[in-house]
Amino acid sequence: MQEIMYNFRGFRWLQAMIFAIEEINSSPTLLPNMTLGYRIFDTCNTVSKALEATLSFVAQNKIDSLNLDEFCNCSEHIPSTIAVVGATGSGISTAVANLLGLFYIPQVSYASSSRLLSNKNQFKSFLRTIPNDEHQATAMADIIEYFRWNWVGTIAADDDYGRPGIEKFREEAEERDICIDFSELISQYSDEEEIQQVVEVIQNSTARVIVVFSSGPDLEPLIKEIVRRNITGKIWLASEAWASSSLIAMPEFFRVIGSTIGFALKAGQIPGFREFLQKVHPKKSTNNGFAKEFWEETFNCYLPDGSKNSPASTSFHKGHEEGLGAGNGTAAFRPPCTGDENITSVETPYMDYTHLRISYNVYLAVYSIAHALQDIYTCTPGKGLFTNGSCADIKKVEAWQVLKHLRHLNFTNNMGEQVDFDEFGDLVGNYSIINWHLSPEDGSVVFEEVGHYNVYAKKGERLFINENKILWSGFSKEVPFSNCSRDCLPGTRKGIIEGEPTCCFECVDCPDGEYSDETDASACDKCPEDYWSNENHTSCIPKQIEFLSWTEPFGIALTLFAVLGIFLTSFVLGVFTKFRNTPIVKATNRELSYLLLFSLLCCFSSSLFFIGEPQNWTCRLRQPAFGISFVLCISCILVKTNRVLLVFEAKIPTSLHRKWWGLNLQFLLVFLCTFVQIVICVIWLYTAPPSSYRNHELEDEIIFITCHEGSLMALGFLIGYTCLLAAICFFFAFKSRKLPENFNEAKFITFSMLIFFIVWISFIPAYASTYGKFVSAVEVIAILAASFGLLACIFFNKVYIILFKPSRNTIEEVRCSTAAHAFKVAARATLRRSNVSRKRSNSLGGSTGSTPSSSISSKSNHEDPFPLPATAERQRQQQRGCKQKVSFGSGTVTLSLSFEEPQKNAMANRNAKRRNSLEAQNSDDSLMRHRALLPLQNSEPLSVEPGFQAASSPETSSQESVVGDTKEEVPNPEAEPSLPSANSRNFIGTGGGSVTENTVHS
Repeated sequence: MQEIMYNFRGFRWLQAMIFAIEEINSSPTLLPNMTLGYRIFDTCNTVSKALEATLSFVAQNKIDSLNLDEFCNCSEHIPSTIAVVGATGSGISTAVANLLGLFYIPQVSYASSSRLLSNKNQFKSFLRTIPNDEHQATAMADIIEYFRWNWVGTIAADDDYGRPGIEKFREEAEERDICIDFSELISQYSDEEEIQQVVEVIQNSTARVIVVFSSGPDLEPLIKEIVRRNITGKIWLASEAWASSSLIAMPEFFRVIGSTIGFALKAGQIPGFREFLQKVHPKKSTNNGFAKEFWEETFNCYLPDGSKNSPASTSFHKGHEEGLGAGNGTAAFRPPCTGDENITSVETPYMDYTHLRISYNVYLAVYSIAHALQDIYTCTPGKGLFTNGSCADIKKVEAWQVLKHLRHLNFTNNMGEQVDFDEFGDLVGNYSIINWHLSPEDGSVVFEEVGHYNVYAKKGERLFINENKILWSGFSKEVPFSNCSRDCLPGTRKGIIEGEPTCCFECVDCPDGEYSDETDASACDKCPEDYWSNENHTSCIPKQIEFLSWTEPFGIALTLFAVLGIFLTSFVLGVFTKFRNTPIVKATNRELSYLLLFSLLCCFSSSLFFIGEPQNWTCRLRQPAFGISFVLCISCILVKTNRVLLVFEAKIPTSLHRKWWGLNLQFLLVFLCTFVQIVICVIWLYTAPPSSYRNHELEDEIIFITCHEGSLMALGFLIGYTCLLAAICFFFAFKSRKLPENFNEAKFITFSMLIFFIVWISFIPAYASTYGKFVSAVEVIAILAASFGLLACIFFNKVYIILFKPSRNTIEEVRCSTAAHAFKVAARATLRRSNVSRKRSNSLGGSTGSTPSSSISSKSNHEDPFPLPATAERQRQQQRGCKQKVSFGSGTVTLSLSFEEPQKNAMANRNAKRRNSLEAQNSDDSLMRHRALLPLQNSEPLSVEPGFQAASSPETSSQESVVGDTKEEVPNPEAEPSLPSANSRNFIGTGGGSVTENTVHS
């Protein structure tokens, strides 16, 4: 078998036209009693030849319009041309249509698909039986999008077919974010240098998919050069004009273009056409001047009589776009043809009638013209297309009348399909998608149908591809990669690279809080408000919920400390309850101490409201509970401290003092102080109540459930009022620091208030700088620290004495301490008086003296610097007492106090009171202003121990009555000690000087 470079497909198309005309002429129903004739012109695929042929029959039509029959013999006259079938190439059709449109001669093309030809303003008489390239360009873009390619190159023929087609493809590609790496124009007339430049671009490009809008003859030189350089691995997307071209679909080119996917027109069926093709013979086809040339090229021989049968015929080596080279030899070197050769013995594209596409379009074009003539033939006057419904005369029909009927044509073809031209003169048709395979039988290139494109379907459903049938490079099933950048995996998005096309991108990880669950995502999607992106940013997961939980270590530790505080406070309360009648408990204002301990229990308990998931009710309860508890606690301390201070500093305790500092009024003051805080809390809860709040802004991956306080001003008032009471309490505690130790809690209260201030001053910046669950933790720590400070400083020392130092929890110890305080006050007063007298004497006598300094010390009776007689020693054993010593600048004053058993000294006590009553009249007023008394609980009776020899006075009796309700009762061991008079002192002076005033010797 010999392979011949000849336009066999073009000759088959010519045969299809002849077959259709002969079939119509023999039809009894279509144009009966009427015969169609034809003239065949070869354009040689050039505009000049096409225009030459067109002018020949246009001129003939013009001559016919002059009615010259009476002036000449017209027996050999050629009839006028009423319609033209062709041309094949869009460029040729464009030139011909411009000329034919001037004379309204209808032109029906079977292969010119350029979308420019749809412009009816320019091409008025052009129609076609092939779909517009606009649909083909859209189909190409859909295929590229289907295979997820976005980096392609384009090649187009430099004519009216290639340029508009590739321009439409660019528009469609841009809509689909498909980038074009290079775009080149080619032509069959391009010189070698231009072809080399295009090949260099293709070779250096990273795009593997190349879209080609060209005809076979225009593409052939480029493919030959690519084969010569052996540039493989490219995917060719072929337009309909060369997708099944025998010039390109050759086995020797397959290694380069074996991955071609192209578009082909829908195949039609022409009954009897196969037999008609086989009957071709130069001797039988006397009216076909091209048959002889076909025969010679097919069998590579020559016929002896080489004259053409038709003067109009020319060389057919350059048919439609399938432009060919010369044959395999010239007539001088070919053997003569016998005329008995069998056409079926040679494998050529001429006999490939399995997929009749362009051939069927030719067949359909001829039948369209025939049906237009049939409509004219059967036209009923009054229903015609012309003025007043008139009809054209079939015997004198003109081209423009045929064009009118073609535009309104509507008939059914032999396949049962409706045929009608749209307003643009186009037939809307579908495409078949083919893939080039290498036949395993003979090694030829075959076109395997792998899908179709339905232009009638809605967008998104037009394309169908069976990927299982596609072979890439002739053997591979894996879809090639043709993207500028690798696909971005889920969890990333495409990032623009400056200066590069949009298809060239870098993969950027999705930011936190965003995700992408698809490949090649253009943007990352935001997660819902309560969700956050996972580690790979491929999906969203629920955010972590965080609050100060009971189960976390920090929450457990704070809870344990709160429980410990509650336990210690309860223990102290139990101790005070059990030892409620001991002097120390009584001296601490027993009822207020109970209330103070209860408030501390509330303080420790209020801290527990800050732990756990915040709810609306806990948010509204915790701050008021904390604020009221602390105000109650501070109020109790304030009333206790102020009461003792006022009693000891009062000159003459009166009934007003007794009434003012009664127990009921103390509770009233505590209530009033606490009530102010309650009012603040009620106003807060009414105007801006706190509520639970899910905070998404602090940290991206965590939802902090916190309490929105509603009003920071209200919280400031709550804490500020508490600190104000604490400051007042601190002031009174500091002022009462020199009172008897038994009554004086000032030192411990001062420390507790200092701790309180340190805690809450530190709390403010800590509260402002923390967030989330740590805000609650900071406040819990502050509450616990302040509560432990108050509990430890005020009560732990007393509990220690009660439990481990019971010897200090006695009446005698309390009396001794109280008497020491009285002596200190009197000593200071005496010292001041002595200094005044000395200054006066010095001013009179001209001498000066220094101001002595003093110090006071005390010790028990167990060591007496003065030896006593045996009788005195026995008497001392029956007494309990203490000594107080004051050191001056020039001497020392020692105070000795003794206390006898109450049962043995009742009478002596009464005598001492009478003596004190007389001696008090002579005592100094200044000393009377510095008496001290024992501020015991008002409910406990007071008595003066008989063994304590003291001078009584109205002032003394008055001061005693401030504390106790009765002046004198029967003494008993549990009775609280009375306050000794400041006059009941024994001053012993030693050293350089002595001071003796109102002494009473026991």
